[in-house]
Amino acid sequence: MSEGDVSERNYQIGSASYRARPLEPALYIVATPIGNLGDMTLRGIETLAAADVIACEDTRVSRVLLERYGISRRPYAYHEHNAGMAGPKLIEAILNGKSVALISDAGTPLVADPGGRLVPEAKAAGIRVVPVPGASSVLAALTASGLFKDSFYFAGFLPSKQGQRRAKLEQLKSLDAALVFFESPNRAATALADMVEVFGPERQASLCRELTKAYETVLTLPIKDLAAEYDGEDRIRGEVVLVIGPPGDDQHLPRTDDDVDALLRALSLEMSPAKAAGEASRMTGRPKGELYQRLLALK
Repeated sequence: MSEGDVSERNYQIGSASYRARPLEPALYIVATPIGNLGDMTLRGIETLAAADVIACEDTRVSRVLLERYGISRRPYAYHEHNAGMAGPKLIEAILNGKSVALISDAGTPLVADPGGRLVPEAKAAGIRVVPVPGASSVLAALTASGLFKDSFYFAGFLPSKQGQRRAKLEQLKSLDAALVFFESPNRAATALADMVEVFGPERQASLCRELTKAYETVLTLPIKDLAAEYDGEDRIRGEVVLVIGPPGDDQHLPRTDDDVDALLRALSLEMSPAKAAGEASRMTGRPKGELYQRLLALK
């Protein structure tokens, strides 16, 4: 694990050089650009320059960012394959008075990446966790899609197998919110085809790819038209975020018991049974007590 000394705590913006201020021992969750390196925040740059240890998903990717801002620190690999060994070393370093900055390959750490394991471990050890916010592909896609109104649900990556993928979509289809998915370029076309079947052909959807990069594309259409646009493509070039608009006014209130059950299952993924029943009651008009007992029976 490479730890920087005081002489290395410099960073560069354009032709100007700066000395980073010292950091207190803590775990710093630092957002990095999702494509355009110019989207790095000033606070994020200084945090990386000042940190004793920079933990990252892929050292090759992170070195490009660090070199852009004249940060000479050697990054330390922390990813899903070595988290069991690397995590305790990072925790030990902080307990010994070091500052650790955690970054991912792109965007905000912990959102669909291995950092989600490190933060609970730090909390359990009594370590302060400091967020250093910045770029997020979820928020970038939502704002560019035109489909975000009052609320959204981030569903991460869909299952790779079609049966499991459609079951997941069934759970989410009645939520009165925009839905945000990450998707592999290899599966985006088939995922859209499944969404036509589950959500219906007219529901609005947006495919956002290469966000903040030179070939950025944000295409918002009814799902059937969006699926037709990419039908037959084995691979959509670039990173993909899919946004599905909320159900229409004639769709968003579940009418059948099966619809209610799907809604309860989806809500219970992120809420306690009592809160899920309460939210489902608000959305369906059914009594909260009845829905609570129904959810317990489903579980």
